[in-house]
Amino acid sequence: MTTPRDLLIVVVDMDSRRPVERGDLSLALAGAEAVDLLTGEDITLADQRIIPGIERAMPDMLLDEAVSALHREAPYEPIGEWLWRRGRGLSEAYLATMEAEGLLTRQRRRHWMFLRDNGFALADSAARRTALARWAADEPVLAALAEAIGLRDPQPADDSPSAADDSVAAVLDAVGDAVSELSAERQRRARRLQEAAADNVQRGY
Repeated sequence: MTTPRDLLIVVVDMDSRRPVERGDLSLALAGAEAVDLLTGEDITLADQRIIPGIERAMPDMLLDEAVSALHREAPYEPIGEWLWRRGRGLSEAYLATMEAEGLLTRQRRRHWMFLRDNGFALADSAARRTALARWAADEPVLAALAEAIGLRDPQPADDSPSAADDSVAAVLDAVGDAVSELSAERQRRARRLQEAAADNVQRGY
């Protein structure tokens, strides 16, 4: 159960070349948590809704928080809603946790939108080697999450790695949809700002 951490390690490793929006990353991390919980049979997916299994303590603090946050009463929570709710601020939580564990070091402090602006560097660790080996092997889940957040170029359907499990594939699709929705909202906000600025110029402000 290391998919969220592996994804973050890959993002930090590559971010100087392909900066990732923190909101996109947070959604992808929430999706990565869902994938790991599916793999561990802590949840199942039915009609795009997350069905919790028997609650148990998890070996990872943040995954433990994810399990505790699950809605445990019918009609249960749609996977898309989970991504938005669980994903709120999740990139910051993972960065802080992995920094506290010594897996990341902070080189300088400043306000950030992209991870590169926060000056994180990867410590040499078994976790880093495992994550980068998984990335180099083009593992389907990690590749799909990276593609969703723009860390990897979209691949032709015939060449793109795919998840064998339908529930995992549904989570990955939901991540892609959520990131696209967030990107569209950013574009709408940018247009509104541009229109407001143009109106101010016309009014002589």
